[in-house]
Amino acid sequence: MTDQPGQIVFPPLLTGIAVAGDPVAAARESVAIEVEPGSVFYGTDATRLEAAIVLAPEEALADALPVAFAVALGLNDAIGALAPPEVALHLVWPDRIRINGALCGRMRAFASTGDPKEEPDWLIVALDVPLLTASGVEPGETPDETCLYEEGCGDITSHDLTDAWARHMMNWLHIFLTEGFAPLHEEWRAKAHGLGTEVTYPEHGTFIGLDEKGGMLLKRESGETALVPLTRLLAV
Repeated sequence: MTDQPGQIVFPPLLTGIAVAGDPVAAARESVAIEVEPGSVFYGTDATRLEAAIVLAPEEALADALPVAFAVALGLNDAIGALAPPEVALHLVWPDRIRINGALCGRMRAFASTGDPKEEPDWLIVALDVPLLTASGVEPGETPDETCLYEEGCGDITSHDLTDAWARHMMNWLHIFLTEGFAPLHEEWRAKAHGLGTEVTYPEHGTFIGLDEKGGMLLKRESGETALVPLTRLLAV
């Protein structure tokens, strides 16, 4: 993209496409015309970050889907760079984001196949993070949900957050493509919500860690260890 006022300059290998509507819908429509991999559709709504990146994996879905951790870690680093130091972000496996303990956004993934052993033609990973409280909702009405403004991040704009997220995500994408999932796994553990404790989302059990493909390892009350695959992230 050209460096014009109001536009976001995306790092090399990423192409930013601003859309007035839903970036996820635009990204899903784009795969029908074989849009260039690395295209990032992002919203123009000043009250939230909405973005969806289109990828073209050359491996099975189970091996490609951990790229979602690069998307999440990019957000973590972006907020860390822009927010006051006391703001704490934690990542809830597989798709939720918490700011200072309250839910503040989500991540979704879409693919041409849900078969973990099949190579997808395309993969989309999307973020939606509110900067302001939704219209008609009073602060305090939803105590377990928040927005960046309510957590002391009123100076962060959607433009700045999208710009920072794209740059930090590109760094993690490079690491994932060159070094694999292990470095992302290690970094994600430091930001994981509920690791080592009893959780109820997305299933009940003690969250003991991740497997080598980003799946959730849960210890049940029976003592058995269950694997919840990362394909749980895929939106229906």
